[in-house]
Amino acid sequence: MTDLILRFAEPADSNVLFQLIKQLAEYEKLSHAVTGNVAALQEHLFGSPKYIEAILAESQGQAVGFALFFHNYSTFLTKPGIYLEDLFVLPEYRRQGIGKALLIKLAQIAVERNCGRLEWSVLDWNEPAQAFYRTMGATILDDWRICRVTEENLKNLAAKQ
Repeated sequence: MTDLILRFAEPADSNVLFQLIKQLAEYEKLSHAVTGNVAALQEHLFGSPKYIEAILAESQGQAVGFALFFHNYSTFLTKPGIYLEDLFVLPEYRRQGIGKALLIKLAQIAVERNCGRLEWSVLDWNEPAQAFYRTMGATILDDWRICRVTEENLKNLAAKQ
């Protein structure tokens, strides 16, 4: 795609980024899980502390995809890493190299920041994404599972003695 622009999100992009997040949730059949809002997203992207970063993909002045990420850490490597929370390209713009360009950009950022790895999760039913990630050099770890504590269970855990 010759007119593709990849750039870091700016505060004025918060609304369009949140709209893309909602479209991602719809694609993943998880619209019901979106309970956040634009103001919180903007605060986490641009406030202090800054929790996340985002790269927008634009074509002809329109946002067509994004990658949202943050730093994590590998104790074994003793290096920071980048965790890709979400990668999304609007359906009508897929298969044009946008997802590939976003992953390459994240890899470049990871190398520039001396990170030891770039990692993310993929839904088990999303076989097209898994195949794409493998072509990009990713290994899908079958022996690891995500553990998550949220909402009431998080409050209960925090209150334990």
